[in-house]
Amino acid sequence: MRDQPFEGGTVTCLARATIESARAVVDSAKLDLGFANIVSPIDGVTAIATAQIGDYVNPMGDPLTTVSTIDPILVNFTASEQEYLNAMKAASAPGSSEQGTLKSLVWQLQLADGSAYPQKGQFYALDREVNVRTGAILVKVMFPNPGNVLRPGGFGSISTIVNIQRNALLVPQRAVTELQGGYLVAVVDKANTVSIRPIKVGPRIDSMWIVSEGLKANERIVAE
Repeated sequence: MRDQPFEGGTVTCLARATIESARAVVDSAKLDLGFANIVSPIDGVTAIATAQIGDYVNPMGDPLTTVSTIDPILVNFTASEQEYLNAMKAASAPGSSEQGTLKSLVWQLQLADGSAYPQKGQFYALDREVNVRTGAILVKVMFPNPGNVLRPGGFGSISTIVNIQRNALLVPQRAVTELQGGYLVAVVDKANTVSIRPIKVGPRIDSMWIVSEGLKANERIVAE
């Protein structure tokens, strides 16, 4: 009898190579399949998608959609340099820091339809500089947004209380006329004669205006 060469080891190696090649094909298919599912890295609401199921997309193409985190949501507004300085002077307590003063303020938001937003806002961030072109500084206030009522791009009026002025003299805003940077009211004397008088005004409170100079308590003015 002649000895025959044993080739079982060769067959086993080829089988293993075939199996590993098939596994590599499966792994590549799984990787390709994973690219078919786009998962947002953040929670939020999405815009209407620009691509539909079956469209071919690639990393160099247009964005598929935009995702915004809106709970909580940031409200951006600009305050004039004078408003900022006045608020800091009025709200600052001895020894308090700028950040501490701003974080102590409670903010209210009036929506575009005139209704009051029920949630209160807190200071989030203050820009580092006053814009040299506008003379204003950017402020960000954070509001809770359960139910995603507020959406990016919306408008509203934001306010906070920085000081309390006692015994303030208030007049309806509709009674005040603005003329060339000044403010006028029509005053009615005891003889029911009307005269126009210049006044100096302070902040607006809802539908009223604080008058700092030009009027006395119990004087009558024309409101309608």
